[in-house]
Amino acid sequence: MIEILSSSQLPQARKAGAFVAEILQTMKQRATVGTNLLDIDRWTKEMILGAGAESCYVDYAPSFGRGPFGHYICTGVNDAVLHGKPHDYTLADGDLLSLDLAVITGGLAADSAISFIVGDARPAESVALIDATERALAAGIAAAGPGVRMGDVSHAIGTVLHDAGYSVNTEFGGHGIGSTMHQDPHVSNTGRPGRGYTLRPGLLLALEPWVMVDTDELVTDDDGWTLRSATGCRTAHSEHTIAITEDGVEVLTRI
Repeated sequence: MIEILSSSQLPQARKAGAFVAEILQTMKQRATVGTNLLDIDRWTKEMILGAGAESCYVDYAPSFGRGPFGHYICTGVNDAVLHGKPHDYTLADGDLLSLDLAVITGGLAADSAISFIVGDARPAESVALIDATERALAAGIAAAGPGVRMGDVSHAIGTVLHDAGYSVNTEFGGHGIGSTMHQDPHVSNTGRPGRGYTLRPGLLLALEPWVMVDTDELVTDDDGWTLRSATGCRTAHSEHTIAITEDGVEVLTRI
């Protein structure tokens, strides 16, 4: 299903996006050396339920997971890049942490992800990974707009990632979003310009470039959810929910 919002729904979409961004920034500030991933999940739960909002993850049970997910936020550490299931792990200096969050408030969902390094260490490889996904996300946003083909957005994202020296996995990418978290159209992180669905005002998209240092292959943890790099290399993931408007693009999940 591809859902097109009316102009009257956009203010609520903005509120949902701002709330997701607020939670992620709060968790980033709290995620210090010695923080447990289960604490991050608990704090996220408190913020969501305290606002009368709804988690997109707790009861989420797609075909690719061993569901329901049962937690409020995805926490991927180092080689874990997608669907990281919170568990009893204490963050260490230099860990690369990816947080992915989707919440419904006022009937609309927003989805965003950030990656950052915990503590004072700044491993060059991790810095480069995060930078590449953030630049690819910015390129995808810049390419989007009314009348643009989806392939143009995917091409913009993929060009940045490939030019940075990373291969691109096409199993998982961005997606449409609205009254539910995952909708059509799919947004691949690489593609051919001039192809695919034509973007329309009222369409919400979650763009989410992610990469791994030296592979494009994933393996799944025994928890049935957490996806890691097949080689154990580090990974990074950046995501924003955007709205296609009459005259361009609005980023809904940016502080």
